[in-house]
Amino acid sequence: MSSFRHRLHGLPALAVPIAAVLITVTGCSSSDDSATAAVPRPDAAVTKLCRNLDKALPRKVDGLSRTDPRPASVLTAGWGSPAIILRCGVPRPAAMDDPEADGADVNGVGWLLQKQSDGSFRFTTTLRLAYVEVTIPADRTERGVAPLVDLAPAVKKAIPEGIAD
Repeated sequence: MSSFRHRLHGLPALAVPIAAVLITVTGCSSSDDSATAAVPRPDAAVTKLCRNLDKALPRKVDGLSRTDPRPASVLTAGWGSPAIILRCGVPRPAAMDDPEADGADVNGVGWLLQKQSDGSFRFTTTLRLAYVEVTIPADRTERGVAPLVDLAPAVKKAIPEGIAD
């Protein structure tokens, strides 16, 4: 973990170029334009942090209004259609063990960046007591890390720094 942590601190200048190629929405449903998202199943302590995050989340992200995915849960949130999806309390991604993994710091919140096969990206917080995952549809990647900029204050307020596991 220490080598990954070191890489994150060295990558802020790369955040915008790397993230200009951004994220995937997990489990989007196009039948009624409502997104769906698998609800994480964290322990009680992480669930409490995620409830606090849900209360702190902005009404708009990257200019898009909040439209939460189904099923409704305080552990998930969404903005726009196709939706930017946030899931709180996800398991630690295995990629965090990779010393070559890409990471960035966006307004004081560290993120693991993972390009998905459909051209979108998934971001997962690092060095926080709960893992928060944000997926951004491929057609919204032209805005770079703007969604993460909007989400950073809520994450910093609700999810303390530390090692989740």
